[in-house]
Amino acid sequence: MNLNNLINSQAQQPPSQAFAQLASDERLQKTALALQKNGMETFIVENGLEAKQKILEFLPEDADVFTSVSKTLEALGIPEIVNESFNSVRVKLAELDPKTQGRERTILGAAPEYMVGSVHAITEGGSVVIASNTGSQLPGYASGASHVIWVVGGQKIVSDLDEAIKRIYEYTYPLEDLRAQEAYGINSNVSKLLIVNKEVIPHRIKVILVKENLGY
Repeated sequence: MNLNNLINSQAQQPPSQAFAQLASDERLQKTALALQKNGMETFIVENGLEAKQKILEFLPEDADVFTSVSKTLEALGIPEIVNESFNSVRVKLAELDPKTQGRERTILGAAPEYMVGSVHAITEGGSVVIASNTGSQLPGYASGASHVIWVVGGQKIVSDLDEAIKRIYEYTYPLEDLRAQEAYGINSNVSKLLIVNKEVIPHRIKVILVKENLGY
């Protein structure tokens, strides 16, 4: 893999549809076992509705919950549910002035009690890869959040880390760049990457693998 070539051609090609193909049941089971071995509790569900139900099972009624920006969560309606039914960190963030309370906003988002989101690739060996433009969600995922819940469409399973990086640049990034242009009028970037090979704190990370194409 030539990473420099991938970086230099970030938005020059349309998304590679090879990375939109759902993994087989056998591949999902293999990946789930690897994630479990690496300290991440893993659950396989049939569809988005089951994934939504599973997420809500994991969230206590009085939990402080931070939802990452995620097309997967949007498809499941999770941000709206969290904002209406839990102690939403995003609602609290909206009440703080970015110009005068920027530091408070950063701290609040970096160490929530519960963090719900998705990832961009999971290897068959049980490594999780997340790309970000700003990096704002990465501290919580890496160690700041007490509990992390990732819901992941079955098309995001890859063979190894090389293929994970390739998926991000050749599939995820072009789609996210388009979303950023439509939403904010600016281009996105693969500015930062987080690779989680293992979780050392028992029961901290839960991964919900979905037998559907969700997000990108």
